Amino acid sequence: MASPTSTNPAHAHFESFLQAQLCQDVLSSFQELCGALGLEPGGGLPQYHKIKDQLNYWSAKSLWTKLDKRAGQPVYQQGRACTSTKCLVVGAGPCGLRVAVELALLGARVVLVEKRTKFSRHNVLHLWPFTIHDLRALGAKKFYGRFCTGTLDHISIRQLQLLLLKVALLLGVEIHWGVTFTGLQPPPRKGSGWRAQLQPNPPAQLANYEFDVLISAAGGFKVREMRGKLAIGITANFVNGRTVEETQVPEISGVARIYNQSFFQSLLKATGIDLENIVYYKDDTHYFVMTAKKQCLLRLGVLRQDWPDTNRLLGSANVVPEALQRFTRAAADFATHGKLGKLEFAQDAHGQPDVSAFDFTSMMRAESSARVQEKHGARLLLGLVGDCLVEPFWPLGTGVARGFLAAFDAAWMVKRWAEGAESLEVLAERESLYQLLSQTSPENMHRNVAQYGLDPATRYPNLNLRAVTPNQVRDLYDVLAKEPVQRNNDKTDTGMPATGSAGTQEELLRWCQEQTAGYPGVHVSDLSSSWADGLALCALVYRLQPGLLEPSELQGLGALEATAWALKVAENELGITPVVSAQAVVAGSDPLGLIAYLSHFHSAFKSMAHSPGPVSQASPGTSSAVLFLSKLQRTLQRSRAKENAEDAGGKKLRLEMEAETPSTEVPPDPEPGVPLTPPSQHQEAGAGDLCALCGEHLYVLERLCVNGHFFHRSCFRCHTCEATLWPGGYEQHPGDGHFYCLQHLPQTDHKAEGSDRGPESPELPTPSENSMPPGLSTPTASQEGAGPVPDPSQPTRRQIRLSSPERQRLSSLNLTPDPEMEPPPKPPRSCSALARHALESSFVGWGLPVQSPQALVAMEKEEKESPFSSEEEEEDVPLDSDVEQALQTFAKTSGTMNNYPTWRRTLLRRAKEEEMKRFCKAQTIQRRLNEIEAALRELEAEGVKLELALRRQSSSPEQQKKLWVGQLLQLVDKKNSLVAEEAELMITVQELNLEEKQWQLDQELRGYMNREENLKTAADRQAEDQVLRKLVDLVNQRDALIRFQEERRLSELALGTGAQG
Repeated sequence: MASPTSTNPAHAHFESFLQAQLCQDVLSSFQELCGALGLEPGGGLPQYHKIKDQLNYWSAKSLWTKLDKRAGQPVYQQGRACTSTKCLVVGAGPCGLRVAVELALLGARVVLVEKRTKFSRHNVLHLWPFTIHDLRALGAKKFYGRFCTGTLDHISIRQLQLLLLKVALLLGVEIHWGVTFTGLQPPPRKGSGWRAQLQPNPPAQLANYEFDVLISAAGGFKVREMRGKLAIGITANFVNGRTVEETQVPEISGVARIYNQSFFQSLLKATGIDLENIVYYKDDTHYFVMTAKKQCLLRLGVLRQDWPDTNRLLGSANVVPEALQRFTRAAADFATHGKLGKLEFAQDAHGQPDVSAFDFTSMMRAESSARVQEKHGARLLLGLVGDCLVEPFWPLGTGVARGFLAAFDAAWMVKRWAEGAESLEVLAERESLYQLLSQTSPENMHRNVAQYGLDPATRYPNLNLRAVTPNQVRDLYDVLAKEPVQRNNDKTDTGMPATGSAGTQEELLRWCQEQTAGYPGVHVSDLSSSWADGLALCALVYRLQPGLLEPSELQGLGALEATAWALKVAENELGITPVVSAQAVVAGSDPLGLIAYLSHFHSAFKSMAHSPGPVSQASPGTSSAVLFLSKLQRTLQRSRAKENAEDAGGKKLRLEMEAETPSTEVPPDPEPGVPLTPPSQHQEAGAGDLCALCGEHLYVLERLCVNGHFFHRSCFRCHTCEATLWPGGYEQHPGDGHFYCLQHLPQTDHKAEGSDRGPESPELPTPSENSMPPGLSTPTASQEGAGPVPDPSQPTRRQIRLSSPERQRLSSLNLTPDPEMEPPPKPPRSCSALARHALESSFVGWGLPVQSPQALVAMEKEEKESPFSSEEEEEDVPLDSDVEQALQTFAKTSGTMNNYPTWRRTLLRRAKEEEMKRFCKAQTIQRRLNEIEAALRELEAEGVKLELALRRQSSSPEQQKKLWVGQLLQLVDKKNSLVAEEAELMITVQELNLEEKQWQLDQELRGYMNREENLKTAADRQAEDQVLRKLVDLVNQRDALIRFQEERRLSELALGTGAQG
């Protein structure tokens, strides 16, 4: 604050300006400050220098130092880079204000119009590291003392707008409130300029303002929609009383059902609330945001009625405010364990409780980021920033970060424009940067955030400003009174087959003939009757994976048995999911289904050599993820069946089975040499034509095969929550026969006691030769010997083999330290000692040295002695890997980190950041899964139309039929690609799930370890032993998953090397 003895009234006005927390107070105090200094607001950079010259006392100087450092960057050319440029910015949101600040620093004259008259949005934004550094460089701590002082980096929209507004006013931006931009007013004659159409009654000076750059944060360009399945978000802001109890409640960086089902199962059981995720930030308010399921909202009376139209579903007439408030209050209370006390809603701009439901099913994205319009020789550069450019997906916390990047890119575009660069060149550069925007994350940008500036090269490591050529953006240059030019890069349907698809029936038939040539009794002349005896299909499977089906094993089998055998083996060992039944193949009643099925073989194995005989070289094969998930689901089914048998046979039988089979072993798949029992006639009759659940007709593109039955994808959902079911995440209830996700699977009576723990992770199938694409061998097979069966009374210990990249990704637990480290002590004998040894090793890291406590003491002392001002928040000290591992080691010991409060805070922030990364990764996967589901629905609809045309138009010309079949094959190929991508994502989900469970078990075990040994009861030791066993088993499962990923990586490298050779 200013000195009490100061007699300069401007000092008091300046301090009021800095501390103002309402928009009107900021404007009035700044008006009074300018009046006291004899200045007129909105005077550009010269106004800033005059204010700085007259306010030279210590409190103001600290702010001038930061702003001068920013303005002194070479890119701004001392504020002379855009002195002849006049800009209009529409919208005073965070991104509109941020671009206005950059334009002012470039020396442009900047006028900003905003239709609102106050800032009232309490919602909280997650901040990336570079946004924190950027705002600190603009004096954020001077305007908002609590900026980024918690364990999570965030700020409310209102506070962010306030501090950017203050910076913009100081830099001379002219701001008009309560003014709505309604359109452009082209120049009426040569020599005049572009103006804005404004409402209701703009001042004459603003109405006559002519500009040559318009930056809009409120939209105006053509947009493209990216759809997913229905997603309902709920935001709520509760009053933050800032009591001691409230400050001690930890924030929630994000919990997602996709990897932490136990939390949401407990929430559902306690409150009846069914959520997908939840986030809690503590700022000006207690801010909660969550994704709720529609059926839950209907069941709890939040929604009055179910409507197919989303706008009508979430319209004010269909939402019950009181029920919505009860819903959010109960969810927030459960998530914080009731520690926030009585939750009172904050008030929104209309004086109502600040809680709302919104739809984020569709994400909007502008088709272009900039345009140029010209009339009577006057050119106008138009650009977009903010949510109207790319609508953010809120769970990822990318809105403000990518918004700031777009603001920098837009200001760089204006600088290039002011330098006299060609208009098309400027547009091409801007569109090249726009292509990068949606791909940016803290991980793929430059690590040194201190170097970030207006120049894109300081921010993007892989920058190509010529990714879009000037010729591709000609349609973005509009000369009024002329016809618009069609876009050169518009995609048109050429009717050409997609890459990798079979293309035509003739091509598919020719490929099948080449693959089955030379097999006795097999002669493929068409895509229907030649496959009726099952021999051709068996020959194709044998050709693609020798050893699965020996010709001698087919003797004595009928056509139906041989076909069913081939379908089953292809699904279990090649990952080719059937879309046609064995009976339909034998009867030749579904030629389109057979063609679609064979095209899957073609697209998966098309690069194989055409010579007859066994395959000698590696083949890409089908998606290994599809195959892995298929094995995972079968493992889950066997595990469930085993559990049921154990419960039925009693505890004695269970102990006997556990003694015979180690917990980490998976029962092997049935050997292909054992004859498979073909499906019964009752099961096969019409199996590919009718859905096993709804009984409605199934078209080829709609068919989803599960356990030999066919379903609509829209039918194969959880019976309780209607969520899409993925391999490894569902089970069929033996009682009612319905399918359920693991969260909602009804528990039988004998499992009721353990139901609160949530569903157990299924054991992952151990990678084998058959779990990989054909022609690939397991790299670790020769290294693994059949060791002695461990004694069930001793903890199962197993060597973990990991690739170097995966070691870095594996979380804390390290049961086998790196061999280059010092020899470990003698292995402990008790479970407690083993647990302590494992956790101590886990914090040492993978071969990283450990620093001594003296290093932390020295660093803590140095930190305390650093001469930072009390009102300035220094940035977190960057940690190298050695120091961070040392911190983690000492964090394990109870009470140790209390001696190092600064480093303890740093470590907690790092932990929260890791949680945030995992949450964002999970939400990215969830969003992409939703988009894939929507895309598959569209493909199914197109496939139904084509199939109906082929079946009904029997009199159509043969050429037309061939064209339709070719289009159908393209759709089948697209569907297979999407299913493969879906499986890849589900593998990552399994990884996230195991990471989360390991973290929870690690915390639980550490709680037991921190107790004194002489204070532990027998029950404590038994519980500790059980947790350890679970932890070891979980690490083995992660080991299996990581080895699978490593084998796949090696196979891809082998294929790449083979292709180059």
